[in-house]
Amino acid sequence: MAVFEAGRHVLPEPERKQTVVTAVGIHDQHAPFEAIGPTTPPPAAPNVVIVVLDDLGFGSSSAFGGPCHMPTAERLATQGLRYNRFHVNALCSPTRQSLMTGRNCHSVGMGGTTEMATAAPGYSGFRPASAATLAQILHGNGYSTAAFGKWHQTPPREISPVGPFDRWPTGEGFDSFYGFMGAEMNHWYPQLYRGTTPFEPARRPEDGYHLSEDLVDQSIDWIRTQRSLTPGRPFFTYLAMGASHAPLHVAPQWREKYAGRFDAGWDVAREEILARQKELGVIPEDAELAPWADGLPHWDELSDNQKQISARFMETFAGFTEHCDTQVGRLVDALEGLGELDNTIFVYLLGDNGASGEGGVDGTLNEHRLGHGIADDPDVMINEIDLLGTPDSYAIGPAGWAVALNTPYQWTKQVASHFGGTRDGLVIHWPEGIEGPGIRPQFHHVIDVLPTILDCVGVPAPVSVNGVQQQPIEGTSMRYTFDDPQAADRRTTQYFEMCGNRGIYHEGWMAVTRHGIPWQMIPDPDRRFENDVWELYDLTTDWTQSSDLAAAQPGRLRQLQDLFLVEAAKHQVFPLDDRVTERENPTLAGRIDLLGERRSITYHGGMRRLTEETTPNVKNRSHSITADIEVAEGADGVVIAQGGAFGGWSLYLVDGYPTYHYNYFALQRFTIRTQSPLPTGRHQVRAEFTYDGEGAGLGGSVDIYVNDVCDGKGRVGATIPYYFSFDETLNIGVDLGTPVSTEYPRLDNALTGLVHEVRIDLGEDQSGHSGNDGGKYARVMGAQ
Repeated sequence: MAVFEAGRHVLPEPERKQTVVTAVGIHDQHAPFEAIGPTTPPPAAPNVVIVVLDDLGFGSSSAFGGPCHMPTAERLATQGLRYNRFHVNALCSPTRQSLMTGRNCHSVGMGGTTEMATAAPGYSGFRPASAATLAQILHGNGYSTAAFGKWHQTPPREISPVGPFDRWPTGEGFDSFYGFMGAEMNHWYPQLYRGTTPFEPARRPEDGYHLSEDLVDQSIDWIRTQRSLTPGRPFFTYLAMGASHAPLHVAPQWREKYAGRFDAGWDVAREEILARQKELGVIPEDAELAPWADGLPHWDELSDNQKQISARFMETFAGFTEHCDTQVGRLVDALEGLGELDNTIFVYLLGDNGASGEGGVDGTLNEHRLGHGIADDPDVMINEIDLLGTPDSYAIGPAGWAVALNTPYQWTKQVASHFGGTRDGLVIHWPEGIEGPGIRPQFHHVIDVLPTILDCVGVPAPVSVNGVQQQPIEGTSMRYTFDDPQAADRRTTQYFEMCGNRGIYHEGWMAVTRHGIPWQMIPDPDRRFENDVWELYDLTTDWTQSSDLAAAQPGRLRQLQDLFLVEAAKHQVFPLDDRVTERENPTLAGRIDLLGERRSITYHGGMRRLTEETTPNVKNRSHSITADIEVAEGADGVVIAQGGAFGGWSLYLVDGYPTYHYNYFALQRFTIRTQSPLPTGRHQVRAEFTYDGEGAGLGGSVDIYVNDVCDGKGRVGATIPYYFSFDETLNIGVDLGTPVSTEYPRLDNALTGLVHEVRIDLGEDQSGHSGNDGGKYARVMGAQ
């Protein structure tokens, strides 16, 4: 076996020098040559599987006392280790970047989600080459690598057909990728990528399709293929499920398993979860239930309709979660069937942040409404209750359930100051390296996963990757806890920050300050960081941050506040940035937009799957859409569409009649059609949208021209001011995903003709604030 040059400290493996040629002809060459082969992995290196669930919360899973039955998590926990003081970054992209790099999120430019990136070093959204990923390190040490599911680490402007692709999964160390690139995805009608190529599944919900099942199918197929073709190489599989993140999508039989289970409400649920957690031993017997969140109603303050719809939201969430965990169980079964389970380090992270409170008091059937400050009326939702979980909903649940699912802790996702936002259950299963079961109470953080894996695999942290000197890994291996449940903590200090919410842990004490409220749609525009109130907790006696000692120990509080300043400065946290909606605007955020200052772009027939940050922003301004099409008489189908069933716009033909449709959050629909159908031939169809004036979300008039003759007029009463969707795209000649208009079918809506070109021309931004709304419309999903 060849020796790995540079002792595995330099990746990729340096080229080996060949034996000097000693003859002119091959028959006289006696010294053998060494055939070029793959990089040799460490001896007896185990496989690695990391599974991440989304928006789960510490108190969600039955493995940690929660109401969501998760048989796979329980199975792995009863044979492995449960970590009950494990922490993440309170938001999705930051947690994933830390998981992949072993560094604090701000240290690698991911102080917010990819959609919230700025020009500041800690918030750029660009992973530096000096922070190689776990996939790059394992791949460089001879592993086969594959990623499936949610990514959400690539700058939005690079998610386009022209890339660049070096920050896609296949550019960051994975041989294969199958999944989606953004914050969330429709689980019934997903728009996926295979590698860097757009991919739409052939099967549909009516055929039994569901994204969670698909992702696990793809993972199993890849592992089986890898074992057949390269059994001598270990594998690293990263499976990031879309569940249990909104939209809550699951077949009714899974929800029905929980029928009536949550009718007593979230206050009772918290007490029940607390009792089960104590029974399991994942929290101490003397742990107190943390205080209820200010501003949220208790269950007995809700109306009957609010209670009924809220219980249904929770039933759907629980069914969605159990269904997802059951699919993960199929992956575990497949590993066992291949004889690989015992030699696989299986890391099961039950959440990338706390459960999401971004659904507001009542939740919604269309989360994009909440993102624009529009709350659904429970007395209206009650009539649509059976839509929950189906393809006709895009739901997120009430904040009260999020607080309950984070039991026994305070607050939710986004709130990095309190454990409701940052503490999640972690299960590690590795029969050949761990003798379970057991609970491990050591304080750890997601940055510790990478060094743990490297420690178990037997490779060092590289000093150079692709010629770039590496910055220090900031995590510490957790392997010391495997055989010693009483081992002293090796992570004694850890800062936390997200959206201005911040905290500092040090040797059993924690100082925190909460700056914002995730479900507050109209935050105080005058809030200042210097006015935030700090709290102090002794975590050696107060497991749940329930007893604030700030007034009693001001000196200790001051010391921890100073330590936060030191840690924050070291890891690029400053300047603190609490903006949400404003950061969605690339100009205000200071990042470079793909289109820049261009006011016109021409698309060609067949172009598709263009995300919002790679397309012209038609919102809050006058604009025109000019299509050059060739059709036969009576043609149908889509010319161009952006968004989907829950918000967007479309230009299409119905029996030959050019039609413009504007879908305002599925609350209002505006349709403008020509008076005459198109005859057979080539035509120019132009929709002129004239915006009403200064202000965000106003209406406008629409004129449809055919070959420069106006043949249709109408009005759009209201428009979507900030974003159409996070999973839908702009497409030419078809409307992929869900349909903007109900006048054409899902997916089977391609134009029965030819689209030569479609040009979009933009007028001046007329929002009245250049995208700065002062926080009026908090973009809920900007914090995914």
